[in-house]
Amino acid sequence: MSIMERKEAFELLKTEVKSESLIKHCLAVEASMRWYSAYFDEPLELWGQCGLLHDIDFEKYPEEHPLMALDLLRSHGYDEAFVTAVKGHGDHTNTPRETSMAKTLFAVDELSSFVVAVALVRPDKFVGLASKSVKKKLKDKAFARAVSREDIAKGSEELGVDLTEHIDHVIQALSEREAELNKEGLSLL
Repeated sequence: MSIMERKEAFELLKTEVKSESLIKHCLAVEASMRWYSAYFDEPLELWGQCGLLHDIDFEKYPEEHPLMALDLLRSHGYDEAFVTAVKGHGDHTNTPRETSMAKTLFAVDELSSFVVAVALVRPDKFVGLASKSVKKKLKDKAFARAVSREDIAKGSEELGVDLTEHIDHVIQALSEREAELNKEGLSLL
C-alpha cells in the first residue's frame, strides 16, 4: 500500500479539524502509535498516520464518529486494515480489534489524552513524569473525567502489555515527540 506523506496527512487532518485541542489529541495519539510501531516492528509512517487521522471526522460528525471517516480514508488510499483499525477504536462500532494496529490504536487513544492532561498540571510537564503519578491521577475520578479509565485498562489488556509498562511507553512516546514537534512550532500541550 502506498500512503501519503506525513505532511499531506497532517494537511488533510487540518482541512477537516479546526479545534486546536482535537488536533493536539491527534498528534498525541500519532506519537504513541509511532512509538509502538517501533516496539512491534511495524511501519512507522503507516501507524503514525493511523493515530493522526483516527478522529478526522469527530468534529463534524460526533454522533456518527468514526464511521464518517472510513470512506474519506479509503479515498486517500488507506487500506482496509487501516480503515478497520480506525473503525474499531470505539467499542460502539462493534468492530473486532484483530490486528496489532487496531489493538494499539484503541490502547493509546484514551491514555495519550490522559497522560497529556497529567503533564499539563505539572510544572515540569513531561520532564520526570512517571507512571506512578499517572496511576495516582487515574484513581481521581474528577481529574480528566471525560477519559474512560475502563478503556485504558481494557486497551492495555487487549494489547498484552502490563498497564504500568504501557503508561511508561506512552509517557516516553509523548515526551520524545513533544521535543520533535517543538522544533516544528507545534506542541502536544
